[in-house]
Amino acid sequence: MLLFDFSKDCDLTNWMVVDDVVMGGRSNGTFKINDSGHGVFQGKVSLENNGGFSSVRYGFNQKNIAEHTKIVLRLKGDGNRYQFRVKSNSNDRHSYIYHFETTHDWQSIEIPLSDMNPGFRGRTLDIPNYQGKLLEEIIFLISNKKEESFKLQIDKISLN
Repeated sequence: MLLFDFSKDCDLTNWMVVDDVVMGGRSNGTFKINDSGHGVFQGKVSLENNGGFSSVRYGFNQKNIAEHTKIVLRLKGDGNRYQFRVKSNSNDRHSYIYHFETTHDWQSIEIPLSDMNPGFRGRTLDIPNYQGKLLEEIIFLISNKKEESFKLQIDKISLN
């Protein structure tokens, strides 16, 4: 199942950048399509004013994904560590999180749904890992407890 396939003419309407400015921080992320037709999430994470994160979120109509066991991300990073997060319901406060390392090359990152841990505001919650039944929001987030520039190019996001 294809969740999103980036191209030069794709619609980014349901993609939204959320930075730590919502809590008074100073991080700054952007999201756009580059000339090659890839989604580009880039910016700078700042620790100023207790900040420290930038994210881009994609919300869509809730999907039944019970027949799938993993998410596959095709992307090119910058050597930074990122989080991929999912929500069964966009109104949930918590999300399910998977950390991944990037290289400066194109990668296919396979994320077993059952390995996604529940978390909220940097804390792991004492509830079961992601059940992988419903999906309504996906999130890329960078928060490495340091000031850093970042650039993540995304080609496609799918379920296997």
